Amino acid sequence: MNISDGKRRFPWWHEAVLGVLLIALLITAGIVNPGFLNLRGQLLLSRHLWEFALLALPMTLIILTGGIDLSVGSAMGMCAVAFGMCYSSTGSVALSCLVCLLVGVAGGGVNGWLISRMNVHPLIVTLATYAAFRGLGEGLSQGESYSQFGEDFSEVARGMWGGVPIPAYLFGLLALGCALFLSRTPGGRYVYAIGHNEQAVRFSGVNVGRVKLLLYASSGLMAGLTTIIYVSRFDTAKADAGTGFELDVITAVVVGGTSIYGGRGNIGGTVLGLLLIHETRQFVSRQWQVDELKSIVVGLLLIGSLLLYRGMQVRNRE
Repeated sequence: MNISDGKRRFPWWHEAVLGVLLIALLITAGIVNPGFLNLRGQLLLSRHLWEFALLALPMTLIILTGGIDLSVGSAMGMCAVAFGMCYSSTGSVALSCLVCLLVGVAGGGVNGWLISRMNVHPLIVTLATYAAFRGLGEGLSQGESYSQFGEDFSEVARGMWGGVPIPAYLFGLLALGCALFLSRTPGGRYVYAIGHNEQAVRFSGVNVGRVKLLLYASSGLMAGLTTIIYVSRFDTAKADAGTGFELDVITAVVVGGTSIYGGRGNIGGTVLGLLLIHETRQFVSRQWQVDELKSIVVGLLLIGSLLLYRGMQVRNRE
């Protein structure tokens, strides 16, 4: 049996490797620091994970098409300012949340329109909006931060149900929905097909532009939703919300096995990538207490994932 035969029979090789690495990391961390595997401690430390995790869902779909969205972190800053300005004017948390979501969709829609209708490369478009969204938020707020949104609102991010953070349930439902979308619907098949051969998909009659527009709009919507959780957790809305999030999200998706060239990947791999990066950071932070080392380790994970994928591609061609 050659390698390509084996890959067809067991297509989850990348996810299997990630699973083994995650288990090995947990065993090692548990031996070195027995308190590391305390379930309550793990759940408490996972509070910030769910913000990255939510953003990673639409990012997975976008990268599957061969695209990328560098603007999600900046979109969060813009949405946070919109939330704060609305709340300061109306005092309504519900209306502020709605405005936050609408601003996110609008930002994602701008990306999608420029990419799908104007045929500008996603890297160029989202690099431009990466700067524009953050600048717009800073300009509108004049550097001002908004806070004191009430104790009830803080429960959105800090609340627990059955010992599990509420955002974890939200992520679980959305992740399941995305997984089913990719595996069970024509839209999911279009996403994979666009990543494999966009021109062939166009010739088959699929409206590729509309698919891309919806994906980038969904990324903006998720940026708005993540902003609500972020603002709830810190009780502060400021233009610097989400700074650096885009790199962590893209790293998790790529480490999870989604090809940066499109056409290959799944939500399960992204979840494993998120968990591996999160647990690695927590272990490094507890063991050595050097923040810079966490970034180095995550960078090495990304490089290792790319080398693994590249190595399997080479072996498949032999």
